[in-house]
Amino acid sequence: MAQEQARFLSGSPMRHITVMSVTASVGLMAVFLVDLVDMIFISMLGQDELAAAIGYAGTILFFTTSFSIGVAIAAGALVARAVGAGDQETARQRAATSLVWGIILATIFVAIVWFFLTPLAALVGAEGRTLELAVGYLAIIVPSLPLLLIGMVGGAILRAHGDAKRAMWATVAGGLVNAVLDPILIFGLGLELTGAALASVAARVTIAMVALLPIFKRYGGLSMPSVPALLRDAKPILTIAFPAILTQLATPVGQAWVTRSMAEYGSDAVAGMAIVGRIVPVAFGVMFALSGAIGPIIGQNAGAGQAARVRETYRDGLLFCAVVTVVVAALLFGLRGPLVALFNATGITAELLLLFCGPLALLWFFNGAIFVSNAAFNNLGHPYYSTWINWGRNTLGTIPFVTLGASLYGAPGVLIGQYTGGVVFAFAAAFLSNRIMTPDRLSAKKREAFQREGRLMSLLHLRK
Repeated sequence: MAQEQARFLSGSPMRHITVMSVTASVGLMAVFLVDLVDMIFISMLGQDELAAAIGYAGTILFFTTSFSIGVAIAAGALVARAVGAGDQETARQRAATSLVWGIILATIFVAIVWFFLTPLAALVGAEGRTLELAVGYLAIIVPSLPLLLIGMVGGAILRAHGDAKRAMWATVAGGLVNAVLDPILIFGLGLELTGAALASVAARVTIAMVALLPIFKRYGGLSMPSVPALLRDAKPILTIAFPAILTQLATPVGQAWVTRSMAEYGSDAVAGMAIVGRIVPVAFGVMFALSGAIGPIIGQNAGAGQAARVRETYRDGLLFCAVVTVVVAALLFGLRGPLVALFNATGITAELLLLFCGPLALLWFFNGAIFVSNAAFNNLGHPYYSTWINWGRNTLGTIPFVTLGASLYGAPGVLIGQYTGGVVFAFAAAFLSNRIMTPDRLSAKKREAFQREGRLMSLLHLRK
């Protein structure tokens, strides 16, 4: 059983990356596509304030989603290492304790965010009627964060076992529920933003349920965590989860600065930015999926002490990013006219959409390179490298570039600055990744010590 599940220890890494990423992206894009349809429906209502409200709310939701991603990264890394080392009981234990700690921490986080919804929305630039709409939308969705966390951690556990297909079906099911409820609630019942929010909550319930089911039916379920087990596992879980959460939170911080900068040019500019923000994950869904898909491949091979395959997987991940970027950028350029018409975009809204569908889309390769590097950091015992890179990317790689771009080109300059700022940090991430993948850091001798300790956590403390 253990050998069947450790399926990434042989075969072509590029094939594993492609299968895992494409399969996972189907599920991700099902959810992201529904978000895009939400924006199309809202645009059809003909009120710029509604589209702008989603833009502001999306920035806040970025924070809450980032929390769940951080916990999922920890669960996926720990379970993948256990599977790679052939320790199924540890895999079940880590899965269970990661879920429990994630739910506890998510509940605390939700309470803090919910209490400060209005000041947070105002901080990113919302005001007046748009502020009221954004806060009402957030007040419904934010409390469902623990459900989102369960679904994301469940999917990470499935991917750690190499079961990207069932992880995909969880998000596909959520997307279908959202897609069915959206027109009913938004138009049929006339609930507008409230309807979109309620549909999203229902989707999160579905994803959580569908993600957990195969874990119990096919992978032995979860070991019932005792209090001593929870306390014992808190350190290894938080060792990865805390820096991973910090890493993920960097993106919404950078996005908050971008949103506030764009707000200086009016609600139509924010609406344009929000439309681009909905198109990006659909267009580059495979790249978003790559960060979660390549982690288990690196993790299993690291757990098995196969240093050469770890490096090969990393290189193939970068090549995969390059191919996807070129193909998607070409498609966006060809569809730029129909996209403008689809969203009834005019003025600065259309200008921003056309800019993204042109040269800016090509710069997504560098974001993909950061995704691949962060997966290596998290699965090779250097999670704080991810933190440094993401915070650098979203502060030094965002604030000065956006400020300069805005001063030179106005609203389009905000997007230009946001996208060009990641190039330097992509090269920095690649440099650090190559340092930690040297043979002496992933030697068989260290792997033996790693297994003898029985906790699968000495890999977190490898030093040169």
